[in-house]
Parts: sequence; structure tokens; C-alpha cells
Amino acid sequence: MKILCIGRNYSEHAKELKNEIPTEPVVFMKPSTALTRNNKVFFYPDFTSNLHYEGELVLKISKNGKKIAEKFAHKYFEEITVGIDFTARDLQNKCKEKGLPWEIAKAFDGSAAIGNFIPVKELKDGKNIHFSLKKNDTVVQNGYSKDMLFSFEKIINYCSNYFTLLEGDLIFTGTPAGVGEVKIEDAFEGWIEDKKVFGCKVK
Repeated sequence: MKILCIGRNYSEHAKELKNEIPTEPVVFMKPSTALTRNNKVFFYPDFTSNLHYEGELVLKISKNGKKIAEKFAHKYFEEITVGIDFTARDLQNKCKEKGLPWEIAKAFDGSAAIGNFIPVKELKDGKNIHFSLKKNDTVVQNGYSKDMLFSFEKIINYCSNYFTLLEGDLIFTGTPAGVGEVKIEDAFEGWIEDKKVFGCKVK
């Protein structure tokens, strides 16, 4: 199982970090050891002093595929959840300044928190999914899938040109505006519409 992640997929988030708006998906990966699931505690890493949360919709690939045409991509996922792409922003900025890969800032152990998956067909509008992230009972991020620069189908098409997608692979589809700092004892909740899909405490 692999975890593919899409960066800068909401224009307002790209602007808040003063990044260029991309013309094609920005892809990076996390290893399976990055997963934090089943409402497990996330432990604040000792190598960063500026950890950020990034709430995202996460797709679960439902069957194997390679070079998947965009018009058929909807057949390759059936379930969705909300996750947090935990990011060591200080390390990421250092990497970017030197033109280096981001992995130490993005792919460290526990950095991909995910919730329980729910069937897309059960949602009110599978073409415009509303999701939110709460921090200490306050909504800090609100997102709608229609605001993504690259749709689920485009992401699947693009990624499958480079990587064979396998059943069970996960795709973090990008974060909307509102990312911010994480502190020890923070408590996060991920929501899709009116369904709470995960909780995560920081220690």
C-alpha cells in the first residue's frame, strides 16, 4: 500500500503559503509507516518546532489500474474520508530553499492521519463534497471538492500515468486554506458533511 499526496490543489491555500498556483498536479508520497488511524494518538516529533495541520479529503483506490483515462477514473474509488497531512513546516521551508525533496517534512512516521472511510454514494453530493477540520472544537478548515484545481478524476488519471494504482492505495487530494500550527494537547476532528470520521489527540 502506498500513499500519494497532492500539493497546492486549492488556490487559496497556495496563496496563503505564497506558492505558485500549479498547472498540473504536484505529487509527493508517504510510506505506510506514516499512517495514524483508528483514532490513535499523534506524537509531536522532536525534530520540528513548527508543525502544521493540513486537512484533506482522502480517496481509497478500489481496484488496480494503470494509465487510467479521466472519463473512467470514477470507477477506481468508492470510499472517502478526511485525513491530516501533518507537515514540519520549518523543515519543509529549509528543503524548499535548497531545492531538496520534502520527504523529511511530510513523510515521517505518523504524519498521515486518516479517519473511517465512508461510501461516496451515501453522500448528498458526490460531485461537491463538503468537509471540515476542527481543532479543539473550533472549525479551522472548511473545504468543498468543487474548489479543487484538479478533480479526483484528473488526479487519478495523472498519478496512474506514473504509478500503477493498487487496491487499497490512498490519495490525499490537497488541503484548502486555513492550515495552522499544531501544539501538544490539541485535539482534531475530521468531518464529511455531518459525519464525524475521525478524532486525533496530539501528545
